Amino acid sequence: MTDVLTTVLNDLAAEGDVLEALVTDLDAEGWRTPTPAAGWDVATQVAHLAWTDEVAVKAATDKDAWDEVVLLAMAAPETFVDDEALAGAAATPAELLGRWRAARVSLRQTLAAYDGGKMPWFGPPMSPTSMATARLMETWAHSLDVHSALGVTPEPSNRIRHIAHLAVRTRNFSFVTNSLTPPATEFRIDLVAPDGDVWTFGPEDAEQTVTGSALDLCLLATQRINRADTDLVATGPDADTWLDIAQCFAGPPGEGRNAS
Repeated sequence: MTDVLTTVLNDLAAEGDVLEALVTDLDAEGWRTPTPAAGWDVATQVAHLAWTDEVAVKAATDKDAWDEVVLLAMAAPETFVDDEALAGAAATPAELLGRWRAARVSLRQTLAAYDGGKMPWFGPPMSPTSMATARLMETWAHSLDVHSALGVTPEPSNRIRHIAHLAVRTRNFSFVTNSLTPPATEFRIDLVAPDGDVWTFGPEDAEQTVTGSALDLCLLATQRINRADTDLVATGPDADTWLDIAQCFAGPPGEGRNAS
């Protein structure tokens, strides 16, 4: 296991711990609190994370089980994810929390031990580090929805560097999934981290740039904020377009969030 993978897995665990601490003592009514995702309450958010962690383990360890998931997804591509989350949310809070805890442990152990190259996924195949980063991104994003539902403001941490890096790496994917031609050259991206440091990506002499808060880029690329509510500034037409379509999760573009 590489040092990078170890770091990402540790940060993934920490993000999961933040959410687990938030929901552990909720009563049954608390688990049914609606979140900003239409039709999803707190239980649905946690059920989705548990299911996705379980599916990631299948992708890494059980080809037949993974193939079955793919066939089910192909049969109902528009509703499959919601259907699985809503079905999982029907469990009792104790059962759901236990399921998610077990899935978290299994995923960490699986990715730490994986030596089979890249594993299949709904988008491009992923290395263990990429998979851990994707799971961290989703855990963080869905945790934000739960925090919002419960009226709690999460404390930003430098763990979002992994998500910022993922947002930058998926720039071309954002263009392709919106039926646009990706830019031919890299952007220069300068982001202010939660601790005040500056994270930089891309060549210093790039003609097109993006500057602003790392947290805002992560929120934007996970569609947890409207661009109008960020401090992100783009220089250049392609960079400006990217901030309109940035997406670091697999699947079709979502509807995003309304401006406040």
